[in-house]
Amino acid sequence: MPSHSHFSSQTPSEWVTRFAALCAPGAEILDFASGAGRHARWLAGRGFSVLAADRDESALAGLDGVDGVRTLCADLEQAPWPWGAASFDAVVVTRYLFRPRLAELAALLRPGGVLIYETFMLGNERFGKPSNPDFLLRPDELFDWARSWGRVLAFEQGELTAPAPAMIQRICAVCADTSSKVP
Repeated sequence: MPSHSHFSSQTPSEWVTRFAALCAPGAEILDFASGAGRHARWLAGRGFSVLAADRDESALAGLDGVDGVRTLCADLEQAPWPWGAASFDAVVVTRYLFRPRLAELAALLRPGGVLIYETFMLGNERFGKPSNPDFLLRPDELFDWARSWGRVLAFEQGELTAPAPAMIQRICAVCADTSSKVP
């Protein structure tokens, strides 16, 4: 099972706050593996329409009544995929990795849609969990994957000291506009 510990802080990731500005006002955003919804709350507070999806019903319950946030309790790994292609203007993923769903995750973006992704990479085992290499990105892994379907706007990898020491990889990418390729 992948690392899916819910980050206790309600402070959103600096990476998410930096690149959410690329989303159009009122954009439909999926907070994938949202946990308690620190990003869903922050995004909804800026006028976005957010779907917080997670398998933890009790974590999602804390989002009941938050304006601009809908929730979906679903097994994002083993259950049937709950969405069709091109369902969202943006997808946010933090502190979560399940490689078998990466292609489906990218397909959720509408043309021009924004992916904001930040999670752990190899080397994080020095700092604790996650430490299983199945749940740690390899060097440049997000970059190589995103280039296969879109345009990379920003990419970073390496050691962070705050909010806690960790080895992190993060990317912001935009889905290629396929409409111009239609005859």
